[in-house]
Parts: sequence; C-alpha cells; structure tokens
Amino acid sequence: MRLRQAGGMFRALLLNQDDDGNRSHAIAEMDDAALPDRPVIVDVEYSTLNYKDGLAIMNGAPIVRAWPMVPGIDLAGTVVRSDDPAWSPGDKVIVNGWDVGEAHWGGMSTKAAMDGGWLTPLPDAYTAHQAMAVGTAGYTAMLCVLALEEHDITPDAGPVIVTGAAGGVGSVAVAVLAKLGYEVIASSGRIDSEGGYLRELGAAELIHRDELSGPARPLGKTRFAGGVDTVGSHTLANIVSQTQPHGCVAACGLAQGMDFPSSVAPFILRAVTLAGINCVYEPAERRAQAWNRLAQDLDTAKLDAMTDTINLSDVPAAAAQILAGTIRGRVVIDVSH
Repeated sequence: MRLRQAGGMFRALLLNQDDDGNRSHAIAEMDDAALPDRPVIVDVEYSTLNYKDGLAIMNGAPIVRAWPMVPGIDLAGTVVRSDDPAWSPGDKVIVNGWDVGEAHWGGMSTKAAMDGGWLTPLPDAYTAHQAMAVGTAGYTAMLCVLALEEHDITPDAGPVIVTGAAGGVGSVAVAVLAKLGYEVIASSGRIDSEGGYLRELGAAELIHRDELSGPARPLGKTRFAGGVDTVGSHTLANIVSQTQPHGCVAACGLAQGMDFPSSVAPFILRAVTLAGINCVYEPAERRAQAWNRLAQDLDTAKLDAMTDTINLSDVPAAAAQILAGTIRGRVVIDVSH
C-alpha cells in the first residue's frame, strides 16, 4: 500500500540549511502546492542511493545548490499529470541526472515535479524496482562500456580493469564486461570481504586498490587494454600509465580525488585515450542506447544479487555508509515506506 494522504499530500526526505549555514535532514509531509512549478508530475515508486546522494545528505561536498532540497538523482514512477505533450498520465518513466537532487528537487519523494526533457521511458525489460537497481550507477557503467567499444577495446584486446569494483558503478561494469567476454580485473579495497561477490559477478582477477593508489610513473609496464575508473587521482594516473598502446580508459568518478597527477607520456607515446564520462546531460538518444544495452547485457540475476532495498527512513544511515565505502553494489529506496 502506498503511503499517501488525502488532500494532495506527499512525503519526502527534505534537506534544509538555516541562515547560519547549519544543515539538517528530516522526513517531511508536504502539500502538493510545495512541489516545484514544472510541467510533469510523477508518482514516484523507487529512487536509489548513489555516492553523490551520500555527499548531499551528509554534507560531504557542496552538492546541493538550492535550499530546501529533496535529494535523489534517480527516480522511477508513473506520470500522473502532464502539461508536456510528449508525456501522458500512465506513462512509466525514469529520471537520471539533469541536476535533480542538486539544483532541482529529486527522487527521494513520493511525488516529483519534472521537466519533460528530463524523462526517459521505463525500458520494457525492467520493472521500476529493477530500473532503480540499475540507476545512474548502472547507466554510467554502460556509458563507460560503450566508450571502450567505440575505441575498439574488444574482449580479445586484453584485460580490462574496473576500479571501485564493489561499488555501484563498479559492480555493474564488472557484470556487463564479463558477460560480454572481457577478462575483468577488479580493483577494490575490500578484496577480503567482497572477493567472492566480485568473482560471482564475473571478475577473473582481483587486486587490492593499494596497488594503484600511490604516485604513478609517467609510463608503467603495460597491464591493461582499457579500464573503467570510478576513483580518479593517483589511481586513474596509474591505470593510464599502465594501459597498452591504443588502449582506452573511461573515467567517471573521483572518490580518491579530483586531481590527475599524471604525464602526457601515455597519450603521446602510446596513443592512450582518456574518455571522460558525464552521465548528467547525455541526450535522449545516448540514454536510450545505454538503457537498451543494459537490458541486453546486464544479467538480471546478477543485478538482483548486487541490490538491497531500504525504506526512505533508512536513507541517512545508508548515506553515511556509502561515503565510508561500506555499501556493496546497489541500494534501491522504496519511497513509500
């Protein structure tokens, strides 16, 4: 049963900041009149917890750019009202990115007001819950896989490394790449506790993140045909320096840092490509391509195995855990409880 109150009420996790800069979060019951003035209203079923959401909720970085804010960069639900001719009541939709949960109210709410251009049709292959198990993390992972393919990094080119492999992006990347036939090297700081999990996703080899977290040489011994990096900083520099000629590294995260302490040597002497992945503003065609490929190349049994579901009231505790690096895989939020 959905948690709805008569009289046009909705329930959300609301972040606030007072005049002195003190921040707080609480579950709030609000009238529909509090929703932003946007043309499409969505009855939200599920959201999901990403690293960026953890930063927003726990004040780990200046993610939130307007107050008050409903966090959540993802949502899945049903259109209940639309002034946009592209969408009609009853349409099943998802939202990833477009600064929702940062500059615009996001998905950790039982109702959301969206611009029509932010919506993507829910793929036929997925339920709303499964779409949020994929979420921005899985969609980003697939954008990384597409980048590798578009730079001719095929399964027979050699091993491909995935960093932060036990996290959301990393878990999906490992599962998809393994299904496609790549030899996947999974890098994680939790090899002891999550090694079995990563093997089940398809990792052929496990290495501890410490092997890559120190200062990099301009050129290292080649180990990888390509990579998916969620970490940045020294880790990304090491991967690039150890990528074989004409390899490609897709960079989509900065958990270790925003810096890139490296050299131009791999780019000039080995023709390595560093492909930046920004999932927030991808056009509709690219989003559809990524979601269609996820439906084809992500084993739903593995998706289920990497996913936990929590209630809206559990989100603050889970946000602290994702920043501490103790969350495995994906976390779906049932916003109705």
